[in-house]
Amino acid sequence: MKTIYKGDSRYEKIYEQMQLLGIQDVSSPTQVKNGTIVWRLPILSDKKNTYLEYAAFASGYVRNQGVDCHSNWQCNKRIPSDAYYPEYEFIDGKQVKTGKYLKWQTRSCELIPNEIDRLEYMMKYVIKNEFIKRANYVQEGKFVPKWQYDNVREAVIEHGIDNQVKDLQVIIDGHKYKVI
Repeated sequence: MKTIYKGDSRYEKIYEQMQLLGIQDVSSPTQVKNGTIVWRLPILSDKKNTYLEYAAFASGYVRNQGVDCHSNWQCNKRIPSDAYYPEYEFIDGKQVKTGKYLKWQTRSCELIPNEIDRLEYMMKYVIKNEFIKRANYVQEGKFVPKWQYDNVREAVIEHGIDNQVKDLQVIIDGHKYKVI
């Protein structure tokens, strides 16, 4: 257990939730020194066979660590805001400001300045977007536990019908699954 989670009741509550969900703190000493906390979830990514990771940064950002894609993305709430840019026109081949401003609607991330607030936000985000989302996959029949798939696959191979059957469907708990 990292010392960060000891002594403060809010940190201890986060640590208890991490233990219940099987989340590991995998922050390196350099990351800890810089104020970054990295969590590894007990969930394999959809595209690669690696575990999902999320990080909270001292800058106020909470990010997915980009296991399934080539870059990280912010998990912070998005805030709409307006930006203004000066309008220009060309006069005699030179770019000159007209004195008017153009309004541009943009969105920025809401930074979370306190470390414990970032960790609580990251915990809520991970539970909602990873654990609950994937639990719904099971309920909707989009996910079959590996042991159920392996048992059916072994039975198919054992009975010698693997090469004879191209499309085999199995019903488990009222859900149809296609065995490849």
